[in-house]
Amino acid sequence: MTDLHPTIAKVTDRIVERSAARRLKYLDLIERGRDAGTNRAQLSCGNLAHGFAASGEDKAVIRTGAAMNMGIVTAYNDMLSAHQPYGRYPEAIKIAAREVGATAQVAGGVPAMCDGVTQGQAGMDLSLFSRDTIALGTAIALSHAMFEGALLLGICDKIVPGLLIGALRFGHLPTILVPAGPMPSGLANKEKVRIRQLYAEGKVGREELLESESASYHGAGTCTFYGTANSNQMMMEVMGLHMPGAAFVNPGTKLRGELTRAAVHRLAAIGWDGDDYRPLGRCVDEKAIVNAIVGLMATGGSTNHAIHVPAIARAAGIIVDWTDFAEISEAVPLLARVYPNGSGDVNHFHAAGGMAVVVRELLDAGLLHRDVMTVARADLTDYGKEPVLEDEALQWRDVPASRDESILRGAASPFQADGGMKLLSGNLGRCVMKVSAVDPERWTIEAPAAVFHDQDDVLRAFKAGELERDVVVVVRFQGPRANGMPELHKLTPALGVLQDRGFKVALVTDGRMSGASGKVPAAIHLSPEALGGGPVGRVRDGDIVRVCAVTGAIEALVPAEEWEARTMPDAPPPPYDTGRELFALFRHNSDLAESGASPILAAMETEV
Repeated sequence: MTDLHPTIAKVTDRIVERSAARRLKYLDLIERGRDAGTNRAQLSCGNLAHGFAASGEDKAVIRTGAAMNMGIVTAYNDMLSAHQPYGRYPEAIKIAAREVGATAQVAGGVPAMCDGVTQGQAGMDLSLFSRDTIALGTAIALSHAMFEGALLLGICDKIVPGLLIGALRFGHLPTILVPAGPMPSGLANKEKVRIRQLYAEGKVGREELLESESASYHGAGTCTFYGTANSNQMMMEVMGLHMPGAAFVNPGTKLRGELTRAAVHRLAAIGWDGDDYRPLGRCVDEKAIVNAIVGLMATGGSTNHAIHVPAIARAAGIIVDWTDFAEISEAVPLLARVYPNGSGDVNHFHAAGGMAVVVRELLDAGLLHRDVMTVARADLTDYGKEPVLEDEALQWRDVPASRDESILRGAASPFQADGGMKLLSGNLGRCVMKVSAVDPERWTIEAPAAVFHDQDDVLRAFKAGELERDVVVVVRFQGPRANGMPELHKLTPALGVLQDRGFKVALVTDGRMSGASGKVPAAIHLSPEALGGGPVGRVRDGDIVRVCAVTGAIEALVPAEEWEARTMPDAPPPPYDTGRELFALFRHNSDLAESGASPILAAMETEV
């Protein structure tokens, strides 16, 4: 068996040491939860009767308390393509549970908003904090003490992190995440980008743009580009929280149904009454968190997880930071090129061998922790196989090698030697930059700043021809405390046009850029944010700003004395429409992006 890579070992040991006190307190929490917390044995007769009153044919079994009752927490709605398939899952899960003598109930629903729908709109200001809302909803669902296990139904950007954060507070429960899969491939992503840029230049109209978008996002399932939603699914595999190979099987297929059925059967087998108890809080340990970061780097995953992984970790009593990300990125080769890092989408990636090849290659190279407690069987080895149907029965088989090396490669011949996520620091603060899709010639940009407080002002300046030059576009007051830290993905077409015209262009922001960020260098999540005194507030129009992924620098080239003497600008007024005002409590209490930008975790840690 291959020895663990020294960098992975070093970072893991550092996280274990840093987290020791908090992790011990967390493990005590879940031990107490099993013995005296969320379980039916603690309920009075009146409590219990309320819990099974409408359970139909399962009522007698739930009443006895002799079999596992599974709590389903679902992010179903039929507006969003990724979550629409979940509408029929509860009935299928209940049938599968009965097959093994168990029962299942929908414990609760959580919101599932779509960044694709709200991108560039006021609703995007609710996006990041929807994660914390989902965590709260998950906790409410599981608080009824009716369940000995949980099935979490969610896929997209904030939903999986939110479900995990909430469920981890009930970490004594064995828990499996159940995906629904990506939609079949539609219009090629490269063509979609071409039309978007033509629209940004005014060369095609809204009707042509809408036709292109409709051909891209055309049916049930997750969007097929490798953004945050599909990065979520990859992480659940390398953390061992899915059934092996469940991430990228299309909705509505026989294989997808059998994987869901297998998840239910497996959950029944890992409860605390058996000899293979696998509680969520033990599965999500320091090694699993490191595996999640390794997977992100090896596949060119979403930068949004530089926020979500620290938040998930905190919910399990584990502390990680961006230095951990950067050191792991240096050690982990890039094995996949999936749009926006390549031309193929997640369906092409899956057809090439997908997660089975990625996990096996990383394990063989000593880059993943094999000895983690997964929801499957012994360790992570099972996740290096792909699921198939043989004579209508679900089986897992080896994938000898990638079936398409233009999309997926082995660790011995990667697309690049590192994972492509860089940590930058300097007199503007700390931030991250994803360079796996950026031409190396553009890893260093030094140009005059154009400073904005609103992304719409950037687009107005672009349309007015005011950005036709080498430029570092600085968009500040976009952090969690200012306006909820929206993604600024709608800037991508305009900045891409400027870059294609031959200009040196970069984005610097204390906001987020989509997991679909691509060829334009973007220094994002700048921390501390402008609101409250972050140094990005000192930047002025015309300052020369240097963004360098080679040296890890982000700095305004301004004399130190002048820099320190500058006053901070006035912040824009707080948002007050489209429900954003309801999230003032979250904005006022959020912590730093590097810690996960979570108001609920920040508040929780003041009490425990």
